[in-house]
Amino acid sequence: MATLLLLPGDGIGPEVCAEVRRVAAALTPDLEIQEAPYGGASYDAHGTPLLDEVRDQAIASDAVLMGAVGGPQWASAPRHLRPEAGLLNLRKAMDVFANLRPAYCFEALAGASSLKPELVSGLDIMFVRELVGGVYFGQPRGVEDLPDGQKRGFDTQVYTTSEIERVGRVAFEMARGRRNKVHSAEKSNVMESGLLWKQVITELHAREYPDVELEHILADNCAMQLVRAPKQFDVIVTDNLFGDILSDAAAMLTGSLGMLPSAAIGDPGKPGLYEPIHGSAPDIAGKGLANPLAAILSFEMALRWSLKQPEAADALLAAVKAALDNGARTRDLGGALTTREMGDAVLAEL
Repeated sequence: MATLLLLPGDGIGPEVCAEVRRVAAALTPDLEIQEAPYGGASYDAHGTPLLDEVRDQAIASDAVLMGAVGGPQWASAPRHLRPEAGLLNLRKAMDVFANLRPAYCFEALAGASSLKPELVSGLDIMFVRELVGGVYFGQPRGVEDLPDGQKRGFDTQVYTTSEIERVGRVAFEMARGRRNKVHSAEKSNVMESGLLWKQVITELHAREYPDVELEHILADNCAMQLVRAPKQFDVIVTDNLFGDILSDAAAMLTGSLGMLPSAAIGDPGKPGLYEPIHGSAPDIAGKGLANPLAAILSFEMALRWSLKQPEAADALLAAVKAALDNGARTRDLGGALTTREMGDAVLAEL
């Protein structure tokens, strides 16, 4: 029996994960669902955002789906014990090096985007973000005292050939099943790590993927093009830092952060980590206002990529589309449905 580990976490995480559990029970009754503490909730109960046994449980699962981590109440915790540190450590422990972040616009929500509907109608971009390297993990890092009384903060952006190659392969393989085009985004004009990134992607393309169209683009230009003409993009592959920023910007093209799922995958046969990208939203936590569709669509990605149930994934995606077509809207989409009522709308379509 396949197992899904739910890590509800903090803020609106438990609310949206509750709707995932309901959908999973209806759609995949044979799926074994386990649950464990995580993030700030785990820190409060156990003194750490990620227990060793929860880490091991995640590695032993077929897929892991988390809700959200973090909140202002943990801002004063030691950095290595903050909820976000638990997320970074989990990603590293699972070695999920490729973050898949789709930015697609459901036709019913084209008018909800901050851009003109004609710019986003039919939008379908896949970001492939390197997830366990780069400036978020590079050493040395820290804050030090200088002789003149000032402080200096520093982080190290570092990548190896193999780290770039493996995420590049994911992007090229992804493009072959889509529109066969990859944009590789970096800052090779001012960063040595960006220059290496461009060289490695260029060589990988020539050696293994000459059939896929490749364009190099500077990350700042990519940001501009995302709001000028986003439909020019198919697959965008980039590093950890730029991928974090660019994919969040693209998410807003679709109408709401509450709509966007993500997957983090590693080598074949290893479990993936799935999560909505909306964060913990502490201002609305516990009020039943959160949009659960990003979490539900993260489960759709888990069905497709880790649980090997593409038919169920197709059915769930169709149910979400039908619910939106029939006018189901939470507050972030201009409607009035509660979190549970949006879950009800999807279940009705299933």
